[in-house]
Order: sequence, then C-alpha cells, then structure tokens
Amino acid sequence: MALKGIKVIEMAGLAPAPFCGMILSDFGADVIRVDKANAPPLDRQGRGKRSIALNLKSPEGIAIVHKLCSKADVLIEPFRPGVMEKLGLGPSVLLSQNPRLIYARLTGFGQNGPYSSMAGHDINYVALSGLLSLLGRHKSNPLPPQNLLADFAGGGLLCAMGIAMALFEREKSNMGQIIDASMVEGAAYIGSWIFKSRDMPVWSGVRGKSWFDGGIHYYETYETKDGKHMTVGALEPQFYQELIQRLADAGVENVPDQYPDDSEEAKAKMNDIFLQKTQEEWRAIFDGTDACVAPVLSLDEAPLHEHNLSRGSFVRNTKGQYDPAPAPRLSRTPAQAQNNVEEPSIGENTREILIQMGYTTEDIQKFVKNKVAHQINGSAKL
Repeated sequence: MALKGIKVIEMAGLAPAPFCGMILSDFGADVIRVDKANAPPLDRQGRGKRSIALNLKSPEGIAIVHKLCSKADVLIEPFRPGVMEKLGLGPSVLLSQNPRLIYARLTGFGQNGPYSSMAGHDINYVALSGLLSLLGRHKSNPLPPQNLLADFAGGGLLCAMGIAMALFEREKSNMGQIIDASMVEGAAYIGSWIFKSRDMPVWSGVRGKSWFDGGIHYYETYETKDGKHMTVGALEPQFYQELIQRLADAGVENVPDQYPDDSEEAKAKMNDIFLQKTQEEWRAIFDGTDACVAPVLSLDEAPLHEHNLSRGSFVRNTKGQYDPAPAPRLSRTPAQAQNNVEEPSIGENTREILIQMGYTTEDIQKFVKNKVAHQINGSAKL
C-alpha cells in the first residue's frame, strides 16, 4: 500500500483526528493510538490501528510517548493549543528529538487567534467559515450538514492531505514540519468554489433560493408514493429534456418548463408528480438514463445498491455491518480496509507495543503496578 512503512502516533480524540488516522491506516500506515487509561471507548474509526493505554499524568507515561515519537514519521494530536506543551510533548521538544517528524495539530480554530483557546464543535467551525449561512431552506435557520463539513471534510481529510504532502516534501528535505490544521479554514477551503463563484447566476444571495440549495425545481429532492425520496439534478437543458421525455414515456403530463415564471408552482407540480409512484417504480423509469435522477438511499440501503455492490464500495466489518471502503482507489497500491480484524479496544495492544519498543517483561510489570500502562478490563494481557 502507498503508506506502507510509515509509522503514525495518534493521540486519541473524537471524530476528526481518528478519521485522519484511519485514512492513513487504510492506505498502509502503522497507526498506534495513544489512549488515556480508563477512557470511555468512543472511537469508531479504529480500523487497522493498534492501541496503547497510558497514564499521561505520569512522567513514565510521557517518557513512553517520547520514545514512540522518536521513531515515528507522523504524530496526530487533537487537543487545544498548549495542551501538548503542558504534557512536555510540544513540537519544539519532539522535533528536537526527531527532526523528521511530521507533527499534525488538528483543532477547530487553529493554533493562534482570538478563538484558538475556545471550546467548539463542527457547527461553530462551519459558522465561522461563512458556509453555514448558506445551508438550509428558505426562511429557515441555517442548518448544519450533520458534522461532516468541518470535522471530517475540512478537518480529518484535509489534515491527512497535509500529512501526505509533508511526507512527500520530506523526501527532498529530510526534515519534518508542523501542520496547523484548522477546521474553520479547512471547511472554508472546501467551500472555495462557493466563495469564488458569487458573481455567477447560480447564486441568488438568499439562502434556499439558489441553484444548489432547493431554490429551483430541477435540483431538488421529492417524496415518493411510499414515503421515500428521489433526487433530481437536471441542471443542463439536455438533461432536463431527458427528464421530460422519460416522464412523458411514463404517462406523466404537465411537467413544468425548466425556466418557469413561478419556481414555487413548478416545485409543487414536481411534488405532485413524484408522489404518483414508489421509489422503485421511479428507479425503473430513470435508472440508466441521463435525466440525472437517483434514489435517496438509507445507510442500510446504500451498501446493497447494485452499483455500489458491483464496485465493492462498502466492505463488511467483523460485526457483519457495512463500512465505506477506502477512497480514492489507487491502481498499483490500493488501500486495504482491515475489516477482518476487530477494531482495537482501549489498551488492547499495550503489551505488544511495549515489547516492540524494547521494554522487558519486568519493565511492563512495573508499569502496570505503578498504573503507567493499562489494559482495558484490567491488566490480564499485561
């Protein structure tokens, strides 16, 4: 795999940092997650990782992290600015010990600025990026797209991209560097086209009244007879003509023009049209056409759709559930989701990792006795 041989230390966190670590793991990196002893098992993105549980309030626990980082290629840390420095794990310390280390700092507001020390979540970061002001229906409050935009797209994904670029540059300089991954900036960067296209007619300046936010009837979701939904995205005239033709072939009349005088009336007509048939019936009409119509699938339905099945877009995990397969696909060195192995419980690999680091059985027993290193459900494996 593309990142085979790369060693990553991930300080345990929530959502964006674990996603970043999972991306690196999926593409071949050896990712060790440093968990806090007795922490609740909240990570659902531990695929392919190993876990060591340490007491980071003890000098011995910090010393183990130092040793881990001295041989690592990448460190991912998700804490507010200053936390790692207080632990004695700041970039000036670790980079002096390992100048080739890529030190990735993934935070909501970035490492400096008036908001940098504030608590926050995805909704706050998207709000500050400017993008939340555009999201939602007309005359409704702004509506965040779950926690996808800042946590995962602008956070974990862009942080992984920054790490990949820093690793590439290191081949030339033989030097590591610090990555300041702000989710506010990452979300805004994801929205670059929106910022740069405001002079185009696709935007009305009013939330819910533009092309891509439900403002037009030919880029919208519609309920079906069975309570499910279909999407219509027939923006180009040739695709809208295909939509009209397919509806006509199905016996549907009074389809609104693409550019009607009253867009709300056009939407109402389209609503009435799609309520006439079930989602499966609409699929039979539109699948395989250029009308830009597709079903809205649930998380359970998406893995079983014939297109996704044909490409292996989802993979089963050890619990029999489907997870998204790694993306994008590389032709020679594709990612391999390690879904045949249980995601690690907190501290599951503590002993294994300590032995690989060169610690003796006596050392490990001492760590356990002094509550420096831990195993979930006690210290049976230690």
